[in-house]
Amino acid sequence: MLIEPAELQRRLESAAAVTVLDVRWRLGGPPGRRDYEESHVPGAVFVDLDEDLSGAPGQGGRHPLPARADFAAAMRRLGVRSSVPVVVYDAADSTSAARCWWLLAYFGHRDVSILDGGFRAWVEAGGTTETGAGAVGADGDFAPDPGHLPLLDADGAAGLARAGILLDARPGARYRGEVEPIDQVAGHIPGALSAPTSENLDAEDRWRPVADLQERFRRLGATAGAGGRPVGAYCGSGVTAAHEVFALRLAGIEAALYVGSWSEWSRDPSRPVATGPEPG
Repeated sequence: MLIEPAELQRRLESAAAVTVLDVRWRLGGPPGRRDYEESHVPGAVFVDLDEDLSGAPGQGGRHPLPARADFAAAMRRLGVRSSVPVVVYDAADSTSAARCWWLLAYFGHRDVSILDGGFRAWVEAGGTTETGAGAVGADGDFAPDPGHLPLLDADGAAGLARAGILLDARPGARYRGEVEPIDQVAGHIPGALSAPTSENLDAEDRWRPVADLQERFRRLGATAGAGGRPVGAYCGSGVTAAHEVFALRLAGIEAALYVGSWSEWSRDPSRPVATGPEPG
């Protein structure tokens, strides 16, 4: 699930078949294409999170799932092939890269890895770079087959908050309702637990060791194995929650993603809203 810069460099130098996707993106913009054109991993293709990894914003939230046909067209245009491993990266913290990882895995690609530490780690490790708009070779052949990872809707998220473990991946201040810079209402889904994605990483934006992640999630009540309670994750719009699902998977815990997340939940006035510190 993770690949180190040195290993990716070896693959590229050996001409081994690999598709590299640059998913640099930041909340509120500007798009990451400018960063990509200034410098990127050789052969990488830029992926626009808003255009290629999301449906149209609306009642389903700010970044709903793309339609199957739209995702197929985007991945084929980007050269993604079912039989070729895919490596995804972003600037450093893997939040937007995890969204791409989750979608490819959900739609059935069997070999997708995240570059640990992103483009920053690549440069710091002495990885070669190139500039410009890039070019895609032959069209891909990836045929999306949805349903390979568990998915939640709003009712499922509410049920999981009551009967299982629902993790809120946003910063603690947004969870508590102290600030809300984007969505219409501040707060969190009642019963959800605060679990900011920043705590999945070390000070260098590299993924924490598996044992550390397991201990982190154990303290939140999430454990691996058949006896564990069902687990799900949400965030603002389904992007950083994919990061949480990835971290849980590293720890050996399967978790469902509520893609609509708070941006969908908070649009419906009939949905309850909680504020303040997490429940005991």
